[in-house]
Amino acid sequence: MAVKKHAKLVSILAGIALSMFAFGFALVPIYNSLCKALNINGKTNVSAIPYDAKKTSIAHDRQVLVQFVATNSGGVPWAFYPKVREIRVHPGEIAKLAFYAENTSDNRMTVQAIPSVTPGIAAKYLKKTECFCFTQQTLGGHEAMDMPLLFHLDNDLPANVKTITLAYTLFDVTDRVKH
Repeated sequence: MAVKKHAKLVSILAGIALSMFAFGFALVPIYNSLCKALNINGKTNVSAIPYDAKKTSIAHDRQVLVQFVATNSGGVPWAFYPKVREIRVHPGEIAKLAFYAENTSDNRMTVQAIPSVTPGIAAKYLKKTECFCFTQQTLGGHEAMDMPLLFHLDNDLPANVKTITLAYTLFDVTDRVKH
């Protein structure tokens, strides 16, 4: 009798463990769907969006403060920062700036910059035409470069959004790069 009770308990616990494992896999798509539906999380475009000056009008009566932040994940040994910390942009106007990156290690490294936007609602109105975040960046030891960023804000950006923070985090992907 005790063996049957234990077998039943073991099968219930195994079912719970399996359900928890399946739920863990389902969390990522659920999270992404919720973020997309609610326009939160600040995800920006991951490929270039063309800028057409003929079709894009500039809202000269409005300016938005755009701030730039750069961080390194997990002690990536790079100097990484925006050359300009903040700019004022008219919606519809193309903005151009650069981030400085220097591999301060003795080894060749490849990094990937992951962007995020705050407030999250502004992410769908920030359109990057050119960004170092679209591709992985490789630098030799003690090598440096300026990495360009071109973007514009859609005129449909809600009027209550006065300040946008565009943040980039560098991740070391050297081990994942095929040589």
